[in-house]
Amino acid sequence: MAQLFIGNEWCESLTRRTHPVINPSTLEKIDQVPESDSKDVDRAVTAAKQAQKEWKKIPGVEKAHLLHEIAQKIRNDNKEIAKLLTLESGKPLIESLDCVEWVAACFDYYAEIGRHERGFSLPPVAPHQVNFTIKEPYGVVACIVPFNFPLLLMSWKVAPAIAAGNTVVVKPAEQTPLSTLRMARAFELLPVGVVNVVTGTGEEVGDPLVRHPDVDMIAFTGSTEVGKGIMRLAADRVKKVNLELGSIDPLIVFEDADLEVAVPGAAWARYLNAGQVCTSSKRIYVAESIAGEFVRRFVEHTKTIRVGDPMNPETDVGPLISEEQLRKVEKQVEKGLKAGGELLYGGKRAPGLKGWYYLPTVITKVKRDNPLFNEEVFGPIAAISTFKTEDEAIEEANNSLYGLGASIYTGSLKTAMRAMEEIKAGSFWINDPLSDNDAGPFGGMRQSGFGRELGLEGLDAFRETKHVHLDYVMERKSYWFPYKNRSVP
Repeated sequence: MAQLFIGNEWCESLTRRTHPVINPSTLEKIDQVPESDSKDVDRAVTAAKQAQKEWKKIPGVEKAHLLHEIAQKIRNDNKEIAKLLTLESGKPLIESLDCVEWVAACFDYYAEIGRHERGFSLPPVAPHQVNFTIKEPYGVVACIVPFNFPLLLMSWKVAPAIAAGNTVVVKPAEQTPLSTLRMARAFELLPVGVVNVVTGTGEEVGDPLVRHPDVDMIAFTGSTEVGKGIMRLAADRVKKVNLELGSIDPLIVFEDADLEVAVPGAAWARYLNAGQVCTSSKRIYVAESIAGEFVRRFVEHTKTIRVGDPMNPETDVGPLISEEQLRKVEKQVEKGLKAGGELLYGGKRAPGLKGWYYLPTVITKVKRDNPLFNEEVFGPIAAISTFKTEDEAIEEANNSLYGLGASIYTGSLKTAMRAMEEIKAGSFWINDPLSDNDAGPFGGMRQSGFGRELGLEGLDAFRETKHVHLDYVMERKSYWFPYKNRSVP
């Protein structure tokens, strides 16, 4: 049985309860993990709080060395970690291997940027004065991670948080804790208590972690509704929160797009990780003049996508994470068709497969009031609509409560720049959807959250700024009391 990682020690939960981790492709039990509660949370937070007192004092160059060592340890264990990630998440093995490398690269990036600067010198307002800022860690950070990219989204929180001088308590999703616990062996390189991992449900572990008086900040990725709940819980103590929430991202294919590129690009942007991606292109808009050809090619391309065993190197799309998620997608497809959508391919469970598989699906004639355009569908469902003008495309893209990402295909720089300026989205991809860059900030607008991960902004998310005013000549000021000594202009 897997164990908790608290204070650099592998330990059992005080509750002694466990829950199984299921392979979504075979429906077999892989392992079981502790089902913790508030007592285990308190142990982890206490370890983190004690460690933070010294960790924040360690020079940046030493932190950088440790983060680089973590990155190397992850790379050394990449095959074992990736295999475990695939077994518990259903992610194709090739994607898991990519993901592990991205995680290592994230630690390398923050190893360097974390020692780059700690503040800025400011011009003083009077003689013999010096003004500067310093950026300080918050303290203990709760990192709450979803199932779809458990390692990557964990690293986007943990790497900058500890580089900034915080300590962390990680709560992985209950469906995908094993790869996180396996990767935690790399954190054994750190001082005791800097990184801790506690497994369990949101109710039994997540809520106590958010409420804990010694947790100074919460970094969360997940649904908008859960994010709102975390904000409410954090409000009582005015805790800092960094939220990356849900979205229904648009992808626009303009009339001048090269369909040899746009068709497979749009399919990848929607079907990646079985459609279980926060920034996947859940609303596809195609120029009316090319829509017929685009849809024909898109359906033909979708038919070539191989669904099956994620351990098979030829598999493109694996299973959904759970029976619950599969049933939810089925109901969303049913509602979308009743609302006028036309099914061209898929629309059912993948035949002949035991796990929670759903065929990549193409639905056209989707209008703005269709649930497929108004509910976040976490499954391989491509919902397609058309537009006549550039103005209409931009208007439809903005017709959402969310704003995490947006993608377009066009050969026109003018069109691209106008769409970039007018569409509300934290990330905007032109001719290359969903690509990440550790140096580029990631986060949402509107109800897709606030705060940023990655980039310098991702480091600053885990630091607060202090202004220091120094007068190196100790003297009485002319503008102090009593005011009778001052002349009125």
